[in-house]
Amino acid sequence: MRADGTAPGRPAPGGPDPGDVLRGCARDVLEIAEGIRAVSERTATTLSAPDLTAATRRHPRTGPAGYWALLRALTARPGLAGTEPRGGLTRARHLAGRTRGTANLAALVALTSLRLRVTAVLTDHPELARTPGMRLLDRALTAGRDEDAVRALRALLRDRTAQRALSGLAPLISELLAVRALLDGQPEGGGTPEGGAEPVDLTDQRRRIMATEGSLLGFLRNIEALSTDGRILVQNVRGPDGVVRYVVQAPGTAPGRPRADAPQDLVGAWRDLCATDSPYTRSLAHALAVHGIPRGAELALIGHGEGGNAVLNLAQDEDFCRTYRVTHAIAVGSPSGDRKPADPRTWIATVTNQYDLVAAPDGHRTDPAAPPADPADTTRYRLEYAGPTREFPLCHRLREYIEHLRTLLPAARADLDEALAPYRGPVVRTQAYRLTDHAHPPAGHPFLTLATAPVRTTVGPVDVPVRYYDSAAAHLCFPVDPAAARSLLPDADWLTPSRLGPRALAVLSVHEHRCTTIGPYTEIALSVLVDDLWRPRRYDAVTDLLRRVDLRRTGRYVLSLAVTTEAARVVAQEVWGQPVLRMRAEADLTGREIRARSEDLGLVVEGRLGPGVRCPDADRALYGRRGTGTVRTLVRAHGWLRLHPGAGVRVRLDTAAAEPLAGQLRRLGIDAARPLFVLACPQFMAHRGGGAELAR
Repeated sequence: MRADGTAPGRPAPGGPDPGDVLRGCARDVLEIAEGIRAVSERTATTLSAPDLTAATRRHPRTGPAGYWALLRALTARPGLAGTEPRGGLTRARHLAGRTRGTANLAALVALTSLRLRVTAVLTDHPELARTPGMRLLDRALTAGRDEDAVRALRALLRDRTAQRALSGLAPLISELLAVRALLDGQPEGGGTPEGGAEPVDLTDQRRRIMATEGSLLGFLRNIEALSTDGRILVQNVRGPDGVVRYVVQAPGTAPGRPRADAPQDLVGAWRDLCATDSPYTRSLAHALAVHGIPRGAELALIGHGEGGNAVLNLAQDEDFCRTYRVTHAIAVGSPSGDRKPADPRTWIATVTNQYDLVAAPDGHRTDPAAPPADPADTTRYRLEYAGPTREFPLCHRLREYIEHLRTLLPAARADLDEALAPYRGPVVRTQAYRLTDHAHPPAGHPFLTLATAPVRTTVGPVDVPVRYYDSAAAHLCFPVDPAAARSLLPDADWLTPSRLGPRALAVLSVHEHRCTTIGPYTEIALSVLVDDLWRPRRYDAVTDLLRRVDLRRTGRYVLSLAVTTEAARVVAQEVWGQPVLRMRAEADLTGREIRARSEDLGLVVEGRLGPGVRCPDADRALYGRRGTGTVRTLVRAHGWLRLHPGAGVRVRLDTAAAEPLAGQLRRLGIDAARPLFVLACPQFMAHRGGGAELAR
């Protein structure tokens, strides 16, 4: 608390907002970086100009000196180095400079701008500091020297796996896009974006909840029901005048969730922000062509989040607007900017919550949006309000927008419904389309390209196997007393701890799942290695390491499991039969220093990993209980698992730690112990199948 009674990070009475000041500085610095890059491009063009080469030959005393001065300005340390110059000599000099680590001056300045923007975002939203994406970004920005930070950031932005973790940093998308252009020397994207669409049938359950009458809330509820799994909806509506019109409804994207081969991902969101010809936009146009809409028919385009960007892009496409008559384009929770439709008759509406970071990529907005420059302009409707929900990403959810329009903004809802009056009528056809993006292989291909099947749970159907696209893990292995381990297992004769000599083996596992099909979450599990349930043999735990995971007789029985999300809790309990509770936790397992902390559990795991050796694989078989049966689950993993000595890692447990995990750790004697060894994997993919119930 400051002397004036205000909290750190908050503006003093009558003073400027710290976040706004930092964002203003970041914009100024980024303009300087773009100016440096422009000078670099002009210098490179001058070096490759035939007139300069000819002048250098005509003036052998002064010409080479001037040429060399320009070349050094472009390639020396630190130099402009913004673009790769053309020509043999200059290109060789450029490559030599890159080999020895010559700094790109524009990139270094842009890095400063990004650091300012990150600080501004964390000032307004300190909760983002705990997200996996922010940790990855912070590690890149603080890597050694500035030149090392530029290299780390460039590698991070080119890694599609890391981009899924970065997708939760919505307010930084536009800044990351601009910085990437300066880092790579060319703008994001390239070539013609690909996109396609194919009709799919809705399930009976989803079809029953689709709107049968045209209305704003009905269309938005349709988008919410579609979820964010790569589908859009096209409905034919018979208006009050008897004319059939068409409504396109486009969902957004969920942070961190993989999109397989659909265009609804972080890369697509970047393209939607900076170009009208993106994979998502092109896929929407394909869907309308497949739907069979006649030329000149009237359309209304409605989207949320990234879907809102896509429909606004369609409204700007001149070819599309010559084919169809776009009457309305409504974007909810999307950055609107000053977009002008190709058809001046198109009615553009944007609905944004001031605290929605996706809708305000340039930072936190506290003042209402400025009205249109022309008050007589009746083709643009802009609604910006301060909703009661400020926490991100809750304030971006379409369900929140629907509830606000229904209860807090009835006048605005009436205005939007009045504008959509030609579409207020019965729905005569409903067709869903799955969007495809052929420019990239499916996420996790080929390891995670496998057949799935839905399994019913209390939180809805879950596709099994559950796929983990980007995870990190640390398994702390402790030798424990076999009698203590047996006392924690269920009262069944066939569940016996495996012995490695005179001791049993307990494993405390910490997982940081950054991108999965059930959402990102952190997991802490305590398990005990157990023998074959039917014919236990000595040293099976050792010989099983030579077998495939599906042929192993031994496995790890999960004594306690703690996860950070409700979806993960339900799946672990109902699909895998594991004793699970929900808690708050943070983990950082991607470096040599590993840390995991849970205040709810009173547990801290931290330390430095020593030298390690490569292990064959990280596949495992896990056991749980459901009723009177034992549930066996297979986990297949693909990553670099390494074996480290456990001397540098320690487990600490508070005296008031929560049960049951704390009590089990104490009974095993590992509440304040160091592990014998640690199996660590800073990045891997995995898929976990459904639990097979055994009659034991």
